[in-house]
Formats: sequence, structure tokens, C-alpha cells
Amino acid sequence: MEEVREGRELGARMDTEEPASPQSPREPPSPPSPPPLQSPPSPATPESPGVSPAEEPSEAHARQLLLQEWGPPGANLELPPGLTWKLLFLRRPLYRNLLRSPNPEGINIYEPAPPTGPTRQPLETLGNFRGWYIRTEQLQHSCSWTVKHQCVDLLAEGLWEELLDDEQPDITVMDWFEDSRLDVCVYELHVWLLAADRHTIIAQHHVAPRTSGRGPPGRWVQVSHVFRQYGPGVRFVHFLHKTKNRMEAGGLRRTRVTDSSVSVQFRE
Repeated sequence: MEEVREGRELGARMDTEEPASPQSPREPPSPPSPPPLQSPPSPATPESPGVSPAEEPSEAHARQLLLQEWGPPGANLELPPGLTWKLLFLRRPLYRNLLRSPNPEGINIYEPAPPTGPTRQPLETLGNFRGWYIRTEQLQHSCSWTVKHQCVDLLAEGLWEELLDDEQPDITVMDWFEDSRLDVCVYELHVWLLAADRHTIIAQHHVAPRTSGRGPPGRWVQVSHVFRQYGPGVRFVHFLHKTKNRMEAGGLRRTRVTDSSVSVQFRE
């Protein structure tokens, strides 16, 4: 599977230089399995952003609208019994971010990370972290990792088994982390595609990018990866990222992260 590193016009991009030291591998050791957890509860009713009940389309119109959005890859798609185009239109399981609270601190990546000093406030008090499971891993030299993770139930979000098993649409993960300069490596990404038992790993991706240390601190660095042709049986996506902290005299100085995403889309 190919790692995707894309830049944006603001100059936030992934550094491609390998670190000089052999003690700093680019790929971290692959954890044997994701940490156990339950998925956040699925919505009680289908989500239909921007569509009121009076504006809901008919079955034929819903199909037309979706096929216009999806383009040629969706033209020959057959829905399983019990799934309608109208319901699919309301849920929009394709081409949308399936993570909860993808930008919990409300930070804008189109500007450098806003200056902030060390703090003693718990992370959970600094934004809306609904859906995230949070823990801390202590390290040496006054450093620690903040670990945030959540598990996406693809069927609960509106996808269906035949689509995942037969079509195997692309599953894209993306994240942006702050070049905080707290260490050579201040961020790790770990993603597992899991079977229905939430334990069997069908595919996985792990990366610990290093930044060059050049340029102004606080710029945003993008990390992304696309899972393709991963095989049948995928039902969950377990997304986990780690950001480095350092304890200073006034409290904890953190590396921030934003615009995390997991999305499913047809291959072009």
C-alpha cells in the first residue's frame, strides 16, 4: 500500500528527508493489535446535513443525485435488500469524514499553529473530544505521548458488506500535526483495518515522520495514507495518533494535531 504525502498551498507538507541517525527509523514498530475499546455510539437516526424532511428527495431523485456526486464508479452499483437510495442519500457514507470531533481544539490549518505556553489543564478541558479515547504514555527526559484513538464502525456509518467486500473502495486516512520542535519525532500514526470481531487485522499502516527542523516552528505537517485492495472482511477502522509532550516549569507543552479524517471513496 502506498503512502500519500500531499502538500497544501500554505506550505504545510511532509518532509521527505530521512534522518541521519540510524537510531531514528521512519517506520515505528507495528503494535500487534489496536487497543481494545468500544466504538462511539452510532447516530440514532440517519444524518442528513442541510436537508430538512420536507426537502428529502424521492428514491429516483436520490439515486440521480448520488450518482452525480460519485461519477462513473457508482453507475453500476447495486444496493442490497433493505437499503434504499433515499437512505443512502441521507447517510452519505462515502466521501465524508467518518471520525467524530476531527478538529477538537478548533485550530485552523490555514494559519500557523497559534502560540501557546505550557499548561496544567487536562486535554479534555481544551475542546470537544467527543468520540476520542485519550490516555498518556510516560517517556524519559520529562516527555510523554498523548494517545487519542477511536474505532469507526463502517456498517453503522451506512456502508454495507457487499460494497466493502466486492468493490473494496479506497479507505483514506489523513492528519495534520504541529511541527512543535519538542523532539525529533513528535507524532505517530497507527491505523488498523479490522474484521467483524474487532481483533482480526486485515491491513494496517504505521508511520512516525521526522521533520527537518528548518523553517518557522508551528507549521502544519500533513500525513496521509490510502488503503487499496485490502481484501474482504473489513468492518472497522481503528485510528490512533500519538503527539509528543514535554514537561516544563510552567506545565505541559504539547504538540497539537487537527483535521483528522477517515473517509471511504470509489477508486477512479
